[in-house]
Amino acid sequence: MSTKNAGLAKKAGHKNVQVYLAGQPAWIKDGNLVYASKGNIEKGNIVLVDLRSAKKSEAGRIARSVTIPYDTLDDALEDIPKKAPVVLYSDSAEEAADAVEDLRDEGFKKVSLVPGNYAGWVKAGGKTVTGPVVTDITWVRKLGKGEVSKADFLKAASGKDASAVILAVWTTDEAAEGGFKNAIEVPLDQIGSRLADIPKDKKIYVHCTTGARADMAAQELKKNGYKAFFLMADVECEGNECEVED
Repeated sequence: MSTKNAGLAKKAGHKNVQVYLAGQPAWIKDGNLVYASKGNIEKGNIVLVDLRSAKKSEAGRIARSVTIPYDTLDDALEDIPKKAPVVLYSDSAEEAADAVEDLRDEGFKKVSLVPGNYAGWVKAGGKTVTGPVVTDITWVRKLGKGEVSKADFLKAASGKDASAVILAVWTTDEAAEGGFKNAIEVPLDQIGSRLADIPKDKKIYVHCTTGARADMAAQELKKNGYKAFFLMADVECEGNECEVED
């Protein structure tokens, strides 16, 4: 839950509301499952995989999905771009969870599930299609709304773009490991109270360890009149030596 959603939950009357500041990376590292939103499944730049048999997929599947039966998944891994967000569904919750674990073990970092699998999608009124299955994966990395490109981000991080500054919104423990030189460091939950530390006459390029918290921070800054953009990439730092993998 984001700090914004936590505030909305409190206004709705919920009393025991907590924010998981470690974010999605820590959640996933602990072996937990992640679920994709309906909008992302319908229009996101993802690889949507139907783990059911080709026969079942032909009879009815989620629009945009490619068919890779679970028992053939290992052989198809090299065809799935590792940088792509992968969304999986099946008829079996156990099979879908096993597929998530298999992909994570192979180095896929952005793997989520369709809530309720195929039956849940149909029950929710999601769009389905029938007919010959699709097995070829065509995915190209595209910048989402509000994203900054890796090239533009690194240009600002290196000091070659004076019109932009870097804002790191990771936790205190993450920041202790290092960061970009001259970057501003403000934990996500302190954004609202530390706006004075963030220049309003510059473009603000926000990053965290993966991009999830950076997105939330950028949205909050925009509401306060900032020209903020977020980096959707994996960032690891040791001292001032940082690696960015989009």
